[in-house]
Amino acid sequence: MKSTNDEIIKYIKRNRRGKIFFADEFRKFGSNEAVRQSLSRLCKKNFLVRLSVGIYLYPQIDSEIGIVFPSIENVAKTIAKREKTRMIPTGAYALNALGLSTQVPAKAVFLTDGTPRVVKVGKNATIKFKRTVAKNLSYKGKISLLAISALKEIGNGKATAEQLQIIKEALQQEKRENIIHDAAIAPVWISNTILKLIENE
Repeated sequence: MKSTNDEIIKYIKRNRRGKIFFADEFRKFGSNEAVRQSLSRLCKKNFLVRLSVGIYLYPQIDSEIGIVFPSIENVAKTIAKREKTRMIPTGAYALNALGLSTQVPAKAVFLTDGTPRVVKVGKNATIKFKRTVAKNLSYKGKISLLAISALKEIGNGKATAEQLQIIKEALQQEKRENIIHDAAIAPVWISNTILKLIENE
């Protein structure tokens, strides 16, 4: 009869490297304590990498740089999908996603209706999930959401003409009805800014 450890290894190896696993996926292989000990052992051997409580990575290994971690967005989306929660990007992450900044943030913050937590991705990068009210998660458009988050980060009246032009061009890829819906639930100054950017579209 195979041990809990052997069953977990066999299960993981059926998947591609770079996949993220959740501890409750392994409950069928043994008691909570047996699974916990096995996962701890596999992390010490670098077979798995622990990202956060109950979240593990089956890492890709590069001969030169070592462990290749998935992108912050990939990790965040995987967690949100698994837990059936909503999330929205904030701050520097939104600026980068829209092309308003070339700097990839090492500390990304997402608002969520799920469990608040911090997830470590590699040596320096972290993802922080902050609990928020439902209203903040009712946006419909991915690009309009990024635009709202980016403007919040820049500040009222502080966006340059160049930044506004980048946002305007990005919004051209979003459905107009989504933009209007999302602008209606954004802060008034952001709503006015966005509607002005699309008024001649």
